[in-house]
Amino acid sequence: MAYVAAGNRLIATLPEESRERFQARCERVELRHKQVLVQADAPAEHVYYPEVGVCSVVVDPSDGAVVEVATIGREGFVGTSILLESDESPTTFCQVEGSALRLTTTDFRELAAADTAFRSPMLRYTQALMMQMAQSAACNRTHEIEERAARWLLMTRDRVDGDTFPLKQEFLAHMLGVRRQGVSVAAGILQKAGLITYTRGTITILDRAGLEEVSCECYAAIRERFDRLLR
Repeated sequence: MAYVAAGNRLIATLPEESRERFQARCERVELRHKQVLVQADAPAEHVYYPEVGVCSVVVDPSDGAVVEVATIGREGFVGTSILLESDESPTTFCQVEGSALRLTTTDFRELAAADTAFRSPMLRYTQALMMQMAQSAACNRTHEIEERAARWLLMTRDRVDGDTFPLKQEFLAHMLGVRRQGVSVAAGILQKAGLITYTRGTITILDRAGLEEVSCECYAAIRERFDRLLR
């Protein structure tokens, strides 16, 4: 499925000179479904700035149940551990295909070291991402599955510029930290309410306003935090 690229919002906030230096070193690449962008505890070769699509940051507990701890779209970048000069990071892969601006870790480090106007928003985004992780952890513990599903669908819709996108039950189960049966129940509730349709691994949002009403307050909190960063 092809999407219309809308650009990375974080890069758009940079001063013109910083943006030009970044663009001189980056390349545009396609993001494929299930493509691993960062492997846990392995040296990263590139930093990715999604333009369209969704990347999932996941952890794999000892019981083997993959759980999502954050999502990254065009509001940010994949590779915050490099900015923090750390060799440890969770796995990040492409959940919903799209495109991204990519540069090598060497180029990224050089830009961050030489240009405060580039480095500062990257640090602020890293803080916002950490807050998203904390919010998601609290959400998964305290809110009903249909509320959490609505939050995830709204966040995904914001990043793909369309009401229809591919999403299999098994992946949504990983994202919500539940079994596939729980996803079926949540999707059924949202579908009966006329908010979405879900057929053959494809989600279509029919009523965004209604979905926001069902979603827990975490969606608005996360979106407001990133909007402040990118304003």
